[in-house]
Amino acid sequence: MIPRNISIALLFALLLYPSSGYAQQAPSYDLVVYGGTSAGVAAAVQAKQMGKSVVIISPDTHLGGLSSSGLGRTDSGRQNAIGGIAKEFYHRVYLHYAQAQAWPHQTPEAYLAQREAHGASDPKNETWWVFEPHVAENVFEQFIAESKIEVLRDEWLDREKGVRMDGQRIASITTLSGKTLAGKMFIDATYEGDLMAAAGVTYTIGRESNAKYGEVGNGVEVAQNTKNHRFRVAVDPYVKPGDPSSGLVWGVHNQGPGEEGSADNRVQAYCYRMCMSLVPENSVPFAKPEGYDESVYELLFRNYEAGDPRVPLHPAPAPNGKTDTNNNGAFSTDNIGMNYDYPEASYEQRKNILHQHLTYQQGLMWTLANHPRVPQEVRDEMSQWGLAKDEFADNDHWPYQIYVREARRMVSDYVQTEHDCRRLRICDDSVGLGSYNMDSHNVQRFVTAEGTVQNEGDVQVATGGSYAVSFRSLIPKRGETANLLVPCCLSSSHIAFGSIRMEPVFMILGQSSATAAALAIDQKVALQDLPYPLLKAQLEKDGQQLVPAGKPKPITP
Repeated sequence: MIPRNISIALLFALLLYPSSGYAQQAPSYDLVVYGGTSAGVAAAVQAKQMGKSVVIISPDTHLGGLSSSGLGRTDSGRQNAIGGIAKEFYHRVYLHYAQAQAWPHQTPEAYLAQREAHGASDPKNETWWVFEPHVAENVFEQFIAESKIEVLRDEWLDREKGVRMDGQRIASITTLSGKTLAGKMFIDATYEGDLMAAAGVTYTIGRESNAKYGEVGNGVEVAQNTKNHRFRVAVDPYVKPGDPSSGLVWGVHNQGPGEEGSADNRVQAYCYRMCMSLVPENSVPFAKPEGYDESVYELLFRNYEAGDPRVPLHPAPAPNGKTDTNNNGAFSTDNIGMNYDYPEASYEQRKNILHQHLTYQQGLMWTLANHPRVPQEVRDEMSQWGLAKDEFADNDHWPYQIYVREARRMVSDYVQTEHDCRRLRICDDSVGLGSYNMDSHNVQRFVTAEGTVQNEGDVQVATGGSYAVSFRSLIPKRGETANLLVPCCLSSSHIAFGSIRMEPVFMILGQSSATAAALAIDQKVALQDLPYPLLKAQLEKDGQQLVPAGKPKPITP
């Protein structure tokens, strides 16, 4: 019976926003990790190794994020910059491929003899850097089983009312299914930063201007972007060639690209990292997707007809006749301009965006293998390939996870910038190293002053060495959430994030985040007050690499 002095409205409020006493009755952990990515798994393993109770709440059924969803060609940069659990992951992959039964469709000698397979294996350090998706997933599951980590799969944060704050601390989070979990510390290990955003942490989306942080690789890059993944031939963008009044073909926007170096809210393109196979008995032909619309590929057809003969893919070889297939060229697997709403979109809206990306890429593959407007030599080449039959078997052989190259990025008291990547600035609280190129994929496709179509946003600039990632870039600014760490959507400018966003670095930062969480619990302090010497000592003990290598690399326009 409802007491007379409690209104129905108040009762609903109590149900939607549980009291402190209710949260205490919910399952409680030292660390709650939201996100089953490689960073999330590394964080959970580290927490267990430090004697803390931990749970992973994973929206995904399959663990590992991109590392187990087709991104098998590790963007490692300098491999000696990778330590800790991340290095252990690549060591376990090495142990897998050391077994004869790991090679049902190819010999290891034949694989390693391929030019693009150079560097896949490092016998001296017993690490292996290019792998099949199921191999990665098995390693992540080994980590989970060995550490007896509790994982709640297919559980989605209630982004509207599922984060209960107690002052500046997250007290508990609730999923859409109604599960509430309390914790002393929380880690947002998603690629989207949903927990971070729901907790009220400051973040940004898109590209900063070059002027904001004194960079040269940020913002609109029309003049700088002159080498890669562009239209090399003149391609007309209008429905009726030469007639602007007829409108633009699919995939081209009707605005100018923006002022050089200026900020915008555009996000670099996403794609699925397909695992293809050349082995006939382990290959599934590319299917024509339901809802296929050939007008979507008009730019592809015109690009061929204008004289660009390239097969627009990069099928980097993986073991057993497979690939990690990436974007390549002017019109490829990157679905340019179709993801701007994704970071902030609702779950239902994201589902629609992902379906559009899926249909686009599946249709592209069918088109390249079958459409009569594609050159015969390209069709012949593509007809040799198919999706790997023994990968993603419960998902029509398609990767579980789209490559969310960038979504939200936290804005904290320390923002990683191009100055860090070039070692012009070295933080005094390193929690790990990055070293890969500053790498952004294209963000837009526009009409040039000459009346042709062009891509914009691709940046690929070597860092020239390894660089340090600041602990402060993993935690909200002082005065915001005191018990949250964000290893994937960390505080970084767009162009610096283009280097940091690699899977080995995410594993490194996931482990370092859990280390900081455990120490903050022991010290009974907010993360912003955790003494760095204490954190550094534990990181070094656990094999993390903290000291960057390489000379400063000046910024030149």
